[in-house]
Amino acid sequence: MWSRNAASDTHKKIPGWGFASSPLVVSDVVVVATAGVLAAYDVATGNPRWLGPAGGGGYSSPHLVTLDGVAQILLLNGAGAISVAPDDGAMLWQHPWPSDGIVQPAVTADGDVLIGSGSGFAGGKVGVRRIAAGHGPAGWTVEERWTSIGLKPYFNDFVVHDGHAFGFDGSLLACIDLKDGKRKWKDGRYGNGQLVLLPDQDVLLVLSEEGELALVGATPDQFGELARFPAIKGKTWNHPVLVGDVLLVRNGQEMAAFRLSLAGR
Repeated sequence: MWSRNAASDTHKKIPGWGFASSPLVVSDVVVVATAGVLAAYDVATGNPRWLGPAGGGGYSSPHLVTLDGVAQILLLNGAGAISVAPDDGAMLWQHPWPSDGIVQPAVTADGDVLIGSGSGFAGGKVGVRRIAAGHGPAGWTVEERWTSIGLKPYFNDFVVHDGHAFGFDGSLLACIDLKDGKRKWKDGRYGNGQLVLLPDQDVLLVLSEEGELALVGATPDQFGELARFPAIKGKTWNHPVLVGDVLLVRNGQEMAAFRLSLAGR
């Protein structure tokens, strides 16, 4: 129906890993990240709507959130975290933290933002940082609450659940307290895998780098693996996806679907 060359539109060179982020549809526009710069297009026609502010490189995806009552699009790029208005891409606020801009931001239950450093090769720092963004008559302000090395996600997204963040610290899973960033536990070897949260069950669904699926308790008291089985073969860096009772897993070689059922049925 239409196509655009986002690299040409934003005058960005395609980085080594390509444009690896996912598009975001907000109302009648689709927003894409091109190596740290946002571009928005009319979802029906593909006509350009706006370009976001210039920024460092990166592979993170645009992320729609509401902070302090204001809808906005977050992006983590090589220069740090930025927030823009969905209507025109105007900058609302920014927080400098040089990194490689890979990990998705996350929002706490009380409206703060968590950002991960990735490998931290640009800024030399690794870990997770909690920031608070708010606005008043003088505009937006951003405050750093804490920075923690208790959880150091590289390109593996982390999740927020019940006052804690769970994710990969290197090749091990880790849990940190959102009050102060202190680590609660670190255990379980899954390589550079990915995970999704099953909040109603207090469970993490982990897909390991070797293609194994595991269920891990999303609880802060201790690490606990509930189950594990081989799903696919080969290096697996992709997120698992759960749609209803169907679990989809894939890597660069193959994809598999599993039908889930409640125990005892």
